[in-house]
Amino acid sequence: MRFDLVDLQLFIAVADSRSITGGADRAHLALASASERIKGLEAAFGVTLLKRGRRGVELTAAGESLLDHARLVMHNVEAMRGDLARFASGVRASVHLLANTVGLAEHLPKALAAFLRDNSDINVDVEERESIDIAAAIASGAAELGFAAEHALPDNVERFVFGEDRLVLVTARRGAFATRRQIDFQEVAGHDFVGLTQATALQLHIAKYAARLGLRLHVRARLRDFDAICQMVASGVGIAVVPEAAARRCRRAMPIATVRIRDQWANRKLVICARSFRTLPRPAKLLVDHLRQAAVSLRPGNGR
Repeated sequence: MRFDLVDLQLFIAVADSRSITGGADRAHLALASASERIKGLEAAFGVTLLKRGRRGVELTAAGESLLDHARLVMHNVEAMRGDLARFASGVRASVHLLANTVGLAEHLPKALAAFLRDNSDINVDVEERESIDIAAAIASGAAELGFAAEHALPDNVERFVFGEDRLVLVTARRGAFATRRQIDFQEVAGHDFVGLTQATALQLHIAKYAARLGLRLHVRARLRDFDAICQMVASGVGIAVVPEAAARRCRRAMPIATVRIRDQWANRKLVICARSFRTLPRPAKLLVDHLRQAAVSLRPGNGR
């Protein structure tokens, strides 16, 4: 069985573009050369990898399996190059971490700050995504490490619980729901809201479940952070849905009240996830170990 990394890169490019011509362009190969390489892969494995048609190509079941393995191989090769380049040039290593809105705003900053202080040769690039997108990126091998709501993850993604993320309703201390302890989200229909900007993952999550209930939220203001949202709520502009940790913090300085949302979608476990923690490059493993220790320290009875 003879094939090389160029063959795997080409196959990934063909699969992503659903076209041998498009894959050849992405891989910077002549069409004839790309076509021969694909045929060589099929001959090497003894299976048909692509279904060829007028509108391009589709992966066979064997092709889907090869794509999965090819992405993992190329990911490990890039990780190897990155680790060794760090030793050769002295350039800092970098870890790419996908995180949902709540993780980015409330849970990660303190833990990441401690990690960066202790690891001066490692940078961390955090990108905000919705949990379902993080799950897809991790499962496909397009990303190595994520911070997401557990309910969005498929079974084949490894994870450990970092903390809990309960979403609560926030209202002015003398607002319509201020005396309530719990509420069904359906009951907020018709009330003015203060929300996050539409591009944030959490706002997409809230809007999706509101739509499932047949609710159209009347959002009077959209802001970038939870403190600003709670200030608007305290001034009587509207109600809001924010993480309990943020609401509790803001409640100490603002005249707001919090109400527990009974709906299941409002209760989420936040997890650190990866396709395989064992196969992560060394910088990412160091970050995972640090976050695992941080998660333990945040649990009740461990100093918080």
